[in-house]
Amino acid sequence: MGERFEPRIVVFACNWCSYAGIDLAGVSRIKYPHNVRIVKVMCSGRVHPEMVLKALVDGADGVLITGCHPGDCHYISGNYKTMRRYLLLRKLLRQLGLEERVRLEWISASEGDRWAKVATDFVEHIRRLGPLRLKEVMSAE
Repeated sequence: MGERFEPRIVVFACNWCSYAGIDLAGVSRIKYPHNVRIVKVMCSGRVHPEMVLKALVDGADGVLITGCHPGDCHYISGNYKTMRRYLLLRKLLRQLGLEERVRLEWISASEGDRWAKVATDFVEHIRRLGPLRLKEVMSAE
């Protein structure tokens, strides 16, 4: 019997809302997958497409970007910048066949339960897709 695939997920989480929501899930003992690696950024607007691509190239099977709900950004319009960048990034990811491996979600500081559901759903989605193995493909060329 084979081992169950455990995807490596990188999460870029906004400090002011999403990270606080993740923290709330933790202190509330709400279970979420152990295989997410959280990178705290001051604002989701600081997540550049290069960061997402680097995470995938460096071995992540999926990337989740989380930020404040539109209109609630600590930096006024950072999450609108995130939305514009994400739409452009999706076009590139579609060309590479990777659009299913990156997701953007809005999670507030009071949504620890929502964080757990989003993280669980994303991990299960990536598990169904299987390992990315992007490094192996790139090194074979």
